[in-house]
Amino acid sequence: MSKTINEVEETLRSVIESLIDGQEGFQKIGDNLKDETLKRCFLAESLKRAQFRGDLEEVLHQEGIHDVKEKGSVSGAIHRAWGDIKTKLGGGDHTLLETAEQGEDAAKKAYADAMQKELPLPIRQILATQAAHIQSSHDYVKAARDSRK
Repeated sequence: MSKTINEVEETLRSVIESLIDGQEGFQKIGDNLKDETLKRCFLAESLKRAQFRGDLEEVLHQEGIHDVKEKGSVSGAIHRAWGDIKTKLGGGDHTLLETAEQGEDAAKKAYADAMQKELPLPIRQILATQAAHIQSSHDYVKAARDSRK
């Protein structure tokens, strides 16, 4: 494998890890939200993260990389556990939305870091499209959180 392929693999695996964290986080938070509209949005966003993950895994497969790691990050697991604790201590939708926004900040950073790398144009385009969606999702979560203060 060339250095470029290794860099692409490392970069995409990092983003995939973030997407797994987001997928699991949106699912868990969505399950605990009381507001039905937010619940549906969060569960839909969880599915969107799974789709993004699949898109990036497909790129890796096209590059000949078939052993794609299927787990999120340690920091994501800790973040979800912290969200569970907040929920069990009586945190309502506002608290859950704060936790979700922190997760979205991490996702934005993963994409920003990836976009700093020298990647082939088709991969950059996929990442840019996904990053734009992540930004919109972040803005939605932040607005929802702010409306519940």
